[in-house]
Amino acid sequence: MRILFIGDVVGAPGREMVDDYLPKLKQKYQPSVTIVNGENAAAGKGITDKIYRRFLEKGAQAVTLGNHAWDKKEIFDFIDDAEYLVRPANFPEGTPGRGLTFVKTPKAEVAVINLQGRTFLSPNDDPFRKIDELIAIAKKRTPIIFLDFHAEATSEKQAMGWYVDGRVSVNVGTHTHIQTADERILPRGTGYISDVGMTGPYDGILGMEREAVIKRFLTNLPVRFEVPKEGRKQLSGFLVDIDDQTGQSKKVQRVQINDDRPFFD
Repeated sequence: MRILFIGDVVGAPGREMVDDYLPKLKQKYQPSVTIVNGENAAAGKGITDKIYRRFLEKGAQAVTLGNHAWDKKEIFDFIDDAEYLVRPANFPEGTPGRGLTFVKTPKAEVAVINLQGRTFLSPNDDPFRKIDELIAIAKKRTPIIFLDFHAEATSEKQAMGWYVDGRVSVNVGTHTHIQTADERILPRGTGYISDVGMTGPYDGILGMEREAVIKRFLTNLPVRFEVPKEGRKQLSGFLVDIDDQTGQSKKVQRVQINDDRPFFD
């Protein structure tokens, strides 16, 4: 079993990179399942039904979210019917949508879980206690469990990795938009990376126009952050090979596509 994960897609530039390169990545690496984090896909904040369906049409089998899940209000109109759109499972009880979904493949099912950290983010339910509950549910159907932990603090991400080691197949971090170089397989078989990175503008700051971000740091005044409409683009991803029977990771690999690291077939 091979899973390809595409890190936080930011605005139109990120969607264009998915359009251009996801088919090429699937042809090159032949993943059994492809997962995309789409919480920034609509103009940098939130997601729409059209964008969600576009990801599926381009070859994704599941789309995860994060703290910007609700920024496009139309999500309330479709999230309950979007079977493969996964929002953080530790949002309070009664929140629309789902935090766990199952993707079927010819070899096995893959459980896809999304959780959100609490350090420097909203004080949602405890993600550590929630993952215990979700692992128990998922293991009744499959040993292959993929976790997108959307969190700010590296310490919280590492803590989650060690907490679920040997109990989930893969634990990827998202949210901070900078790809980390700490990919590894933890001792009990969980593939791990603190942050997969983002897919979108290459010359912005975390996907936003850099001039506005710099002005904010210089003046401490409120500014409007927008996704650049033009310029160079990047794609960040993560590949993992998993044993179908045990659910343990066997190989992990970072993916980067940009002008400094061009894609080769």
